[in-house]
Amino acid sequence: MKRAGFLVVVALLFLQTSVCLGENATDVEFLSYTLYDESGTMLTMHGGQIWPGDEYISGDDQWYRVVSVDDAARTATAEYLGPADAPALTAFATKQADSGDGKKLIAMYSTHSDESYVPNDGTASKWKNAGIYDVGDSLKDALEARGIETVYSKETFLPHDADAYTRSRRTAEELLKQGPDALLDIHRDAVPAEQYETEVNGEDISKVRLFVGRTNQNAAENKAFAQQIKAEADREYPGLIKDIFIGKGNYNQDLSPNSLLLEFGTHTIDKDKAQEATGYIAEVLDSVLFGPAAKAEGNRSARAGAAARGIGWAVGIAAIAAIVYALVATGSLKGAWEKLGRRTSEMTGGLLGRKDKF
Repeated sequence: MKRAGFLVVVALLFLQTSVCLGENATDVEFLSYTLYDESGTMLTMHGGQIWPGDEYISGDDQWYRVVSVDDAARTATAEYLGPADAPALTAFATKQADSGDGKKLIAMYSTHSDESYVPNDGTASKWKNAGIYDVGDSLKDALEARGIETVYSKETFLPHDADAYTRSRRTAEELLKQGPDALLDIHRDAVPAEQYETEVNGEDISKVRLFVGRTNQNAAENKAFAQQIKAEADREYPGLIKDIFIGKGNYNQDLSPNSLLLEFGTHTIDKDKAQEATGYIAEVLDSVLFGPAAKAEGNRSARAGAAARGIGWAVGIAAIAAIVYALVATGSLKGAWEKLGRRTSEMTGGLLGRKDKF
């Protein structure tokens, strides 16, 4: 009996090890899904599960929603919803302009802290000194070169499994206590390299995918954030942003309306290309979060707030003047109150103020 129990334990340990090795192996294309439109044309590949209800915004800003998934074939089909127009700048892009304190802060971490790049790191998964941290460091350097204070947590959240986001949540919460203008989770994808290879300004670099979790209360704001980044990148550096994937799950983005997951290339692309992309992304983030467009939107918001406050003051002053007038005219508080009640009733057609009884 003891021997049988021992064998069961060994088998379970072997199974667990096999699962971990399978998830961290270099041949992780096996885990990817391919997304097609309803005519059978391939739209994209995604290194993870696709679910019905997931949405996809292509590089040319066409909007799709997944309607069916074949897990056995690792394929999915999406219906076409129409063009995906970028929204106006929203709250994520007005914080800096509204505050006027001159502080610029971006916080970053990497939930999948084993992710690496096979051509440079020798494997797709490293439990120490993973390649994804090199990419994160490059983005941090590029942001700081633009005068943006950047905090990049090097906490690890191994293993690379379904609970990684639960483990990284505490770090995300701690980073948010610093009041960043954006919270970024730095990743890489797990699809063939050609899905991400591009050229910007004559330079061979990696594309970047923007990933939004759709199962949280901030999904609309985070999607708007992603669309603004893509719109700015498309204007300045066409081809830099691969697409936007809006997938099932919250990815800790329920913690903040200015949170986003960025995938820099894939496991089979040259890591140098992913690092080169960080300089362009830093410039785009600077423009969207702190640039002239964001400041102009912030000024409009400030003017709207000032107008609302002005109306409030005007109403208050008018009310005080009316009370003073009523006191002078009647000579008593009771008389003033009755006079104000009658006057308010007359002005509002009886909706407010004194109602005489009959």
